[in-house]
Amino acid sequence: MPSIAPDWTRIDTVCLDMDGTVLDLHFDNLFWLDALPRRWAAARGLDFDAAMAELKPRFEARRGTLEWYCIDHWSDELGFDVPALKHELRAQIRYLEGAPAFLDALRRRGKRVLLTTNAHPISLRIKNEQTGLGAHFDELVSSHEFGEPKESPRFWQRLAEGHGVRVERTLFVDDSAPVLHAARAAGVAWIYQVLQPDSTLPPHAPVPGIAGLRRLADLELPVEPRFQASDAEPESPPPGAAGAAAPPSP
Repeated sequence: MPSIAPDWTRIDTVCLDMDGTVLDLHFDNLFWLDALPRRWAAARGLDFDAAMAELKPRFEARRGTLEWYCIDHWSDELGFDVPALKHELRAQIRYLEGAPAFLDALRRRGKRVLLTTNAHPISLRIKNEQTGLGAHFDELVSSHEFGEPKESPRFWQRLAEGHGVRVERTLFVDDSAPVLHAARAAGVAWIYQVLQPDSTLPPHAPVPGIAGLRRLADLELPVEPRFQASDAEPESPPPGAAGAAAPPSP
């Protein structure tokens, strides 16, 4: 297992999950486990428990597949406008504590930072519009682009081919155990797990063999680059500069 402090001299690219790593998973838990079942139940004259009894088996049947994350699939499957409800509830989408400052600090230190998410492009757009995610990343990448979820090691092959990511010089942070296992199988060099993806719930146990962080902002940052000698102010102003004594007349 890597130490909690990565060797930043061996890392070029940082790939970060969105929901539960950068953004608070509370929104998604609220959406899928409460808001959507209640609206779907009301539209069908069911009570909440009856709706959940119908929905849970459908959800579990798709776990770990791209359809699990596909809101087009669930809109068709449930006969319900999933994007419209996400848009309606978008004010509940929030960053996890310290995430924006951490992201900006990484980029100031010259690291390439990619958002790597299983979220459907429509979900990604709603969250980007609400939070301004794009301002903190070099690229926003959805696994739907490749047709492979992050639970598949082939996701990393597609990411390498399409976005020039070298797994041996990459650091990856996620909260999902199957996704972390797939990254390890794909040879990603530095892997970390966020242990408290939902700020309203207690932390969960770490995946054996993978370093755990309560939150992304707990990861030790690389050293801030120093100014180059050419960037520094001269110790004394050159002749003729403002405030400098004029050279003697011949």
